[in-house]
This record gives sequence, C-alpha cells and structure tokens, in this order.
Amino acid sequence: MKCLVAVLAAGKGTRMKSDLPKVLHQASGRALLDFVLDLGESLTPAENIVVVVGHRAGSVSDHVKVRGVVTALQEPQLGTGDALRVAMEAAPDGDTVVVLSGDVPLLRKITLDRLVDSVEKGAEAALLTAVLTEPGAYGRVVRGHGGCVRAIIEAKDADAETLSLNEVNAGVYAFRRASLEQALASLKPDNAQGEYYLTDVISWLTQRSLPVAAAILDDPEEMQGVNTREDLRRVEQVLERRLEN
Repeated sequence: MKCLVAVLAAGKGTRMKSDLPKVLHQASGRALLDFVLDLGESLTPAENIVVVVGHRAGSVSDHVKVRGVVTALQEPQLGTGDALRVAMEAAPDGDTVVVLSGDVPLLRKITLDRLVDSVEKGAEAALLTAVLTEPGAYGRVVRGHGGCVRAIIEAKDADAETLSLNEVNAGVYAFRRASLEQALASLKPDNAQGEYYLTDVISWLTQRSLPVAAAILDDPEEMQGVNTREDLRRVEQVLERRLEN
C-alpha cells in the first residue's frame, strides 16, 4: 500500500514562552520536527509527507523546504481533525494515512511499523496507546466488549469515571484512507474546545463496527511530546542516552 504521512505542526506552543515555533526548538542540536520527518521518511518518500503548518507558517515551511516534503496551511486552526483534512487535500494519493505530531521526536520505527502493519492486515485504523500511572491531560482510551477500542475521550471532555482510566492515546495513528475520508467529513466541533477532534474518527469507525486496533507502547517514553521547556530537557536527555548506547 502507498503511504501518506501527515505531520501535524501547526500549533503555537504557548507554554514554551518563545516566538520560535515549537517544532523548531532543538534537542541534541536538531529541530524536533527533523526527528519526526526522519521517521516519516523511513516509511515513504519525502514527496508523500505533508507537514501541516499554522503558527509562523513561513518559518516552518522554510525549515522543511530542503527536505522536499509538502506543506499545507491550516488557517484558522480548528483542531487535529481539521489539520488532517488539510493534509489530505494537499496529497490526494496514499491508501494508508499515518499521522504523526511534529513535537513528538522519540518514536521508534519499529513501533510505527506495528501500526501500519495492523492496517495492512485488515484494521480500518490503528492507534498507539500507553498505560500510565498518572495519565494527566492525555485523552483516555475507552474499551468495550472483549477489550476492543470503543472511543477516545479527551481529558477536558471526560467525566470522573473516564478520567480514572489509565490507558491513554499517544496521538499516533494509521488509517485506511477511504473510511478516514468519510469519518472526517462527518466530524462536528461538539466539545469543550469547539474543535474538530481527530479522536472522534475512532468513535465513528467503531460505531459502524469497523475494526480499530491498538498497540500499547512497551516504553511510554516514546510518546513524550514537548509542550514546555522541561519537556524539551527530558527529550534531550533521552536522545543523548540513545546516542551513548
């Protein structure tokens, strides 16, 4: 299957307290986004990778231009579901759609391969999850009969029972394109943020009894995103440790 990789990189990153786009902050001498693009290029040629830009779009576009990837502007920024729609409009080809975040640089190829393999073997979607002692602000994975994934509920929209769950969404997905396009077209911003949530695609699929697979991370460290300077420091420590081993 031909693969399209969508890299979500439109966010402002307010908590970084910097005018520099969050995905261009450096760890171990490289921009966070470069680590993610390396991973994308392990799956598909650069021309099949779309970087969704928004905040200071020109800076991010200039940074990635040398790599030969496609950029797509999300303006206004209406959530992750809208961002993926923008990416797919920019790249009409690709039977399998992989979604990465531009501020999550620690993901390993072997982990991503598990997701893509699940879709190529028949799942309509596959998502990466982790079991955390303190799940905090991560979206919760709700499972139904037999342990099948039923939904992802964002923490801001979750009730107390859902917040007590400790399996969380890592924000990394693989989808079959045909059903994904239908699901994205059905999204509505019926949530606390007034945004189009990509996570609602999972509910759309499961409500139609379409199979959704989940791969639980052996090492939750791989899903570490960067939202603060402290997060950036932690990510850099992991990268340096990997270089030493």
